[in-house]
Amino acid sequence: MNILVLGSGGREHALTWKIASSPKVDRLYVAPGNPGTSAIAENVAIKPDNFDAVADFVRKANINMVVVGPEDPLVRGIVDYFNTKPEFADLMVIGPDKLSAQLEGSKEFAKMFMQKYGIPTAGYLSVTAENIAEGEKFLEYVNPPYVLKADGLAAGKGVLIIDNLDEAKSELKNMLGGKFGSAGSKVVLEQYLDGIECSVFAITDGKSYVLLPEAKDYKRIGEGNTGLNTGGMGSVSPVPFYDADFAQKVEERIVKPTIDGICSEGMNYRGFVFFGLMNVNGDPYVIEYNVRMGDPETESVMLRIKSDLVELLEAAARRRLAGMKVEFDTRAAATVMLVSGGYPEAYEKGKVIRGLDAVKSSVCFHAGTLLAGSDVVTSGGRVIAVSSYGNTIFDALGTSYASIENISFDKCYYRTDIGFDLK
Repeated sequence: MNILVLGSGGREHALTWKIASSPKVDRLYVAPGNPGTSAIAENVAIKPDNFDAVADFVRKANINMVVVGPEDPLVRGIVDYFNTKPEFADLMVIGPDKLSAQLEGSKEFAKMFMQKYGIPTAGYLSVTAENIAEGEKFLEYVNPPYVLKADGLAAGKGVLIIDNLDEAKSELKNMLGGKFGSAGSKVVLEQYLDGIECSVFAITDGKSYVLLPEAKDYKRIGEGNTGLNTGGMGSVSPVPFYDADFAQKVEERIVKPTIDGICSEGMNYRGFVFFGLMNVNGDPYVIEYNVRMGDPETESVMLRIKSDLVELLEAAARRRLAGMKVEFDTRAAATVMLVSGGYPEAYEKGKVIRGLDAVKSSVCFHAGTLLAGSDVVTSGGRVIAVSSYGNTIFDALGTSYASIENISFDKCYYRTDIGFDLK
């Protein structure tokens, strides 16, 4: 079949890398893609949020499946767009419709869904400019640190965790005043959950599901999980504390009730579900849902899927996922992200990246790169996701760090302690 992947980051490169290995693929395209995807697929100069242009290409290239990588087109309704056009009745679009995508697009929607279906999560209050006084009282009531989340999409940066009450109150006003644009016109305040995070992934057809390898990512810019939140500085899979007992709790208390809720609500959901979890004294709680794969977890998770991903996605799109199994690679995988100096604040672009061809033991997924003449240059904050196999996550990390020694660009930065809290 002919497949189109939408997106241009490390997640999309990793998805494309895995899809390209399927014998079911005839032609593989990525829109807009990056220099990394161009080596394994054909890049198409189309933005994922230009639905008309995407549809024109789907028509001209006889595309059978569209895999939507980023969240924005899903929240804006790309699945609904294709569903309203009879000519695309046979097109398989991997992702939820606009309503279902609110599980990621609105923190309040997700909290109400979890509350309705008895899914464990932190206590919360939704705050707008109209009830800011109530929000301040909530902050006074709960114990620090204080968790403030922009209700809408904020590119993974709309969450603040603050120790000081006065600062939390001030930031609540800043968020409602436009710090994160329209995404922060409503703010969800949460009780802080003290534990260790991990990410769980499923593919669903809206009724049945299969679980993919779990992972753990590292969001903070600094060593020891310090400094500002980023889109992710690295990831590992499997997660050592994700043992059989914890996995059973996750499936019974979180995954099954979520998929049952999706089915009960009649959601048109055929694609990936991301469960951002907190392990609190051995019990799992949901921090957030994403309606697509995480990044940089995808770069580790894709390495550990032995099954044909296209076969699984086709089954989800056709509502035939019941009874399907996923085979995992027994090896561990780890990803270390190379980022631009200054990220996640101001940073420069256009830095020439050298040494990628010298990397032989790892896969370099391009996250923020462009081709400038014959040079690959930086074009984003997160630049290259160096991903490797190993007998353990620490072996895999060792290989990634050894590969990184071959790569250079001006002001390149990366964390040297990915996995530090799992030893």
